Amino acid sequence: MSEFVRICSASEVPGEGEVAEFTVQGRAFCVARVNGAIAVLDGVCPHEGGPLGEGIIEDGRVVCPWHAYAFDPISGTAEQDPEVKAEVFEAKLENGELVAKL
Repeated sequence: MSEFVRICSASEVPGEGEVAEFTVQGRAFCVARVNGAIAVLDGVCPHEGGPLGEGIIEDGRVVCPWHAYAFDPISGTAEQDPEVKAEVFEAKLENGELVAKL
């Protein structure tokens, strides 16, 4: 069964239009703030395994630094290929921490 797990403190959440990488339970996560919303995605790009948390935000999408695949932070769908999707996790700020349902 899925449970909410701490990703980072609320103060560590990236600012608007930025991304950051966090490792939880040995797994990389990409945290992005896009249009005021906080998104938590799998930190490994499904295209070629690049580090999404080291990418950028461009046109409201999380862009992988390796091959510029751009992912919708809500659906995880790649702009270049709708068949390629980054896993997106339900997330919320709770008691001063960002938690995600893993």
